[in-house]
Formats: sequence, structure tokens, C-alpha cells
Amino acid sequence: MTNRKTVTESIMKLARLLLGLVLPPLGVFLTVGIGPSFLINVLLTLLGWLPGSIHAVWVIAKYEEALNRQEPIS
Repeated sequence: MTNRKTVTESIMKLARLLLGLVLPPLGVFLTVGIGPSFLINVLLTLLGWLPGSIHAVWVIAKYEEALNRQEPIS
């Protein structure tokens, strides 16, 4: 059961990262919801696809890092 959970989590992480590259605001929205990071990402994406994508990947990576720090070691 735990193995299936990690596979599903890995697939979701990959999907969010790919969405962060292709459609940056959608990747950020699926990761952190509507908030300051999402609004900043929308503004950066309006300035250009590349700044929005870089910010999206950064937000998603930082979110995953924070989740990994909070999980207990089993």
C-alpha cells in the first residue's frame, strides 16, 4: 500500500512540474492554490512565458521541499 502511495505522489509531482513548465499559473494553482505566489506567477507569465515558468518550477520545488521536511522518518 505504501509503495502505491509513493508512485502516485511521484506521478503528481511530475505532473505539477510539467504543468509548471507548460502552463505556469496552472501548476502553481494546483500546488499552492490562490494566494500571493499564484498572483505573482500570473503577473510574471503576462510579462513572458519564461519568467512565469521559472517562478512556477521554483514554487513547486519549494513546496515539495517543505512537505518532505515535515514528513516523519519511517
